[in-house]
Order: sequence, then structure tokens, then C-alpha cells
Amino acid sequence: MANMQMIRRSAAAALMAAATACAGNLGNVLGGVLGGGGASGNQLSGTVRGVDTRYQQISIQTSNGQTVPVSYDNQTQVVYQNQNYPATSLEYGDQITARIQANGNSYYTDYIQVDQSVNNGSGNVSSGNVQSLQGTIRSVDRRNGLFTVDIGNYNTVTVTMPYNASTNDVNRFNSLRNGDFVRFYGVYTGQSQIQLRQFN
Repeated sequence: MANMQMIRRSAAAALMAAATACAGNLGNVLGGVLGGGGASGNQLSGTVRGVDTRYQQISIQTSNGQTVPVSYDNQTQVVYQNQNYPATSLEYGDQITARIQANGNSYYTDYIQVDQSVNNGSGNVSSGNVQSLQGTIRSVDRRNGLFTVDIGNYNTVTVTMPYNASTNDVNRFNSLRNGDFVRFYGVYTGQSQIQLRQFN
């Protein structure tokens, strides 16, 4: 009987040691990526290497070359020059600092500061296939800098404002109302996601 108790105690101690080791390893990974400290309230700085709108993940490459996938959702704030944008408006090459929370074995961000836009406010962007589109405004979300447009054949797309929008485009966006007919140029960033290039 005493032997059974000893075995149980040994097994429990082994389990505790394994759990502690796992937690330590996760802490080491977090510390290595995020620069030490606890999991909450950490910041991760790096360069955007991709935005997966289907799985709502941003790939961020840190200064040591490590690429970290970070989840986002509709509550995630992206701020650039005191303006709010949706996470889908992030572009390859943007330099950002994200507030990171550990979520099990993955990371989540609720706030992203864009330190430097890849476009750097240099006017129209030539990357991607720019298309001419038109349709009827269905909703306008000024807080997140986006609007939805019915472009016909029961197709509705979400259009996000770019960081480097001209003053005319910003004024045009701010004047949009539900039911307005609008023409614009944009680039598809997802199946029904478009980034505005210019109002027509």
C-alpha cells in the first residue's frame, strides 16, 4: 500500500515537472519573440509579410527573421496617422507594432500601430490589378474606414480606404450615404475585399 502511494506521488511529481517544463518552453518562445515579460500586454514589432483574410491572420516578420502568425478579428484596431483602418488594409511591407495576447499556443492582437506604410504616402499604388468598379452603397463604417457596395448580380463587396488616400478621396468617403451610386478604382485583396485606389 505504501508502495502504491509512493508510485502515485512520483507520478504526480513527474506530471507537475512536465507541465512546468511545457509552460517554461512556451514562456521561452514568448520571451524570444516578444522580448521577455509576461504574455499579456506584450508588443511585437516587425514587417507585414501577408494578411490571410480567410483565416484572419497577419504574418509578421520580426527583426531576427522569425515570422509569427497573429490572429485578428473585427474588433482589432489598426491606427495610422491617427486614423482607424481595418486589419485587411494592411499591406505587404508595412512596418507595424502590434499589442499581443497569448491565446493558447497562438497569438492575438487587438491593436496595431502602423509605424511606416510601405507606400509612405507616395500617391497612387501601382501594385495589383487595378479595376474600375461601380455600384450602390449599402453601408458606411467611418470608424473603420470601409464601406460596402452592391456591384450588381447580387454581389456585395467591402471596400477599405488606403493609408495614403488623397484629401479628395477622404472627403468623398466622408460624404457617402446609403443608396448613393459610386464609381471607383480598386484592387481585390480577397474574394469580396477591395482596397480603394481612387474615387472616379
